[in-house]
Amino acid sequence: MTSRLLDPVRLGALTLPNRVVMAPLTRCRADNPEAAPTESMARYYAMRASAGLIVSEATIVSAQARGYPFTPGIWSDAQVAGWRRVTDAVHAAGGRIVCQLWHCGRLSLPEFHDGELPVAPSAVNPQWQMFSSTGLQSTVTPRALTLEEIAATVADFGRAARNAVQAGFDGVEIHSSNGYLIHQFFSPISNRREDKYGGSHENRARFFFEVLDAVTAELPASRVGFRLNPMMNRFHGLAVDADTLPMFEHVVKRTNSYGLAWLHLTEPYLPNQLEGATGAVQEVCRHFRPLTTMPIVTNGGFDQARGEAALAAGVCDAVAFGRPFIANPDLVERFRTQTALNECDPGTFYQGGDKGYLDYPLLAR
Repeated sequence: MTSRLLDPVRLGALTLPNRVVMAPLTRCRADNPEAAPTESMARYYAMRASAGLIVSEATIVSAQARGYPFTPGIWSDAQVAGWRRVTDAVHAAGGRIVCQLWHCGRLSLPEFHDGELPVAPSAVNPQWQMFSSTGLQSTVTPRALTLEEIAATVADFGRAARNAVQAGFDGVEIHSSNGYLIHQFFSPISNRREDKYGGSHENRARFFFEVLDAVTAELPASRVGFRLNPMMNRFHGLAVDADTLPMFEHVVKRTNSYGLAWLHLTEPYLPNQLEGATGAVQEVCRHFRPLTTMPIVTNGGFDQARGEAALAAGVCDAVAFGRPFIANPDLVERFRTQTALNECDPGTFYQGGDKGYLDYPLLAR
């Protein structure tokens, strides 16, 4: 049987041997004071190097960007050295890997900031439960970033992109999705500013484009992608309304002029996710495909059959898989041979250690 998933594809400057992308997967294994990638993390990523492209777990761009325990950063020399071990291992195994750059914004807790408040576009509590070192905790009302702090945060993204190059990554993906800081600027629910970063579509997108300019000043736009989740509803304190689609259309259309490598879009995948949402679309990639000149990577609970169907329909150029890659380091070979997949153990997703991280069985060779 022919497989579109196994066909090569080009995303900007990156030539991929297949269209199976490993989605960014937070695993909370950077369990050291430096928040630096570990040797186990290098082994974990190298085991999955047969993916057409690996998008790293979301990687915090500064200490202020942290929102979860044991997530790796990319602002310090120790972190860059740790990521270099990861990228060297992936490249030695024949793979390609990009770094997803991340700032949690208001989806954080004071414990990650020495008791200080997390930052956000505006002082609006997302009213959510977030992971902490002692279990789930309720979010707090963040403090609004000043104009000077916004400029410093943009510079943090630029430094992170520069460090990603030094760490040997093949590119970067800007995490502008899932209710984190950039998405918080997009949404009028979390962005109630009355200055040049609030109000109109152009103003609410301003922070994203400043970040994009800072990132593309450090590496070619043909090695930069970004991720959006337009139809994220009733999650992380945000919701879909009549303004959502026009806002994201504005962002996507404007990015066409940059010559970026890919647009990473998440499809609705939770039960009743869009129930009661005004102006929602059920098929995100199909909606945005005519609006963009960029290759599209789709994401959202895909299995092999749905991935093949999306490629055959022409709504995307590659498919990102999350949970299947957790339990199946050799996912591409299992797709190739039509072999049954290992099942995930959700209890080990974030617990730390090598169990449920390095011990899923591979196909016999």
